[in-house]
Amino acid sequence: MKVDNTKYKRILLKLSGEALMGKQNFGIDGDVVKFIAQEIKEIYDLGVQIGIVVGGGNIFRGVSESAKGMDRVSADYMGMLATVINSLALQNALETLGIPTRVQSAIEMRQVAEPFIRRRAIRHLEKGRVVIFGAGTGNPYFTTDTAATLRASEINADVVIKATKVDGVYDSDPMKNKNAVKFDTIKYIDVLTKGLKVMDSTAISMCMDNEIPIIVFDLFGKGNLKDIVLGRKVGTLVEGENDK
Repeated sequence: MKVDNTKYKRILLKLSGEALMGKQNFGIDGDVVKFIAQEIKEIYDLGVQIGIVVGGGNIFRGVSESAKGMDRVSADYMGMLATVINSLALQNALETLGIPTRVQSAIEMRQVAEPFIRRRAIRHLEKGRVVIFGAGTGNPYFTTDTAATLRASEINADVVIKATKVDGVYDSDPMKNKNAVKFDTIKYIDVLTKGLKVMDSTAISMCMDNEIPIIVFDLFGKGNLKDIVLGRKVGTLVEGENDK
């Protein structure tokens, strides 16, 4: 049932490729993809317009150990292709749940995805289709975090929601430091000056310039995504100096 009390009407969800592999060393865990699709369905049923950018680290990462000695540009293009594989896997899981979905690729590959066209993407969202943006920005040297903030800006998203394996932003790695302190809210500029690993600096700067808030949350907390779009406090909110 669609309701009107959602805080965010149009979102950009950023998923890491690593999230899709679950506890495996690489590849795609079908059960994890089904779980993610079910979480997305909960907010889709609320009438939220959903854009998604998914990484490719579970298959190939341009700056990983496996890419050592390889030309960076070639490695990055391989990483972009990996994101398309993940996009198609997520599309299949969503459509199995009856959610109409389109994959748009920044690299043209008409047999498997539409080319990215901003107006078409917005039209899909308005018609109630989930749009998955594959192949990053289509350019080397840019991460999928930057692709997410770029697409969020282009589709006029209300928020970038970054799914991670931890429940927010900490002052140090909570996996390594049991005394790490979690931030409920933090300013863009503080993320940059403190060198916190929320997103890369280009992505953070783009959100700051375009005044798009970022919410970092634990993807595997059931119902977290729904709570976020309903305006409940989940994870860490990254915002501007003038935001309350």
